[in-house]
Amino acid sequence: MAFRSIAARSAALCRRALATEASGNTFPLTFGSPNKAIHDNAPVKQVDLPSTTGHFGILPQHVPTIAILVPGTISIHSEAGDVQKYFVSSGTATIHADSSVQILAEEICAISDIDEGAVRSGLEAAQAKLSSASSEADKAAAQIEIDVYQSMMAAA
Repeated sequence: MAFRSIAARSAALCRRALATEASGNTFPLTFGSPNKAIHDNAPVKQVDLPSTTGHFGILPQHVPTIAILVPGTISIHSEAGDVQKYFVSSGTATIHADSSVQILAEEICAISDIDEGAVRSGLEAAQAKLSSASSEADKAAAQIEIDVYQSMMAAA
């Protein structure tokens, strides 16, 4: 019984709230990596991204969230209606209470720039590394490479 009353009070304190300062049908997006800036507070309609909890879309007034990115495709829907697609290797996405979104990726590349032949070669090399790895650290590093190359193949 005591647990129920504590749970009820906790639920009242932890209600999810929509971002309250968004205006219109867009929100500001900042998207970049240590080596390149793609967007700097650009107004966009929607962003779709891959995270550790699955793929999800961000619209204006999204619940404030922090997500860890996994290798995959980020789709950015502009005000004009066109869609830009980028491959990211990893990173974070932060959706702020003012409805602004910040995406910081370790590596970014336009989907159109992916060389499928190079990706295939890289995947084969990573699989060979995994087969010949002797330590757990080497196996883990090779598996991460494989996961990234497989995600790039799927994106291309």
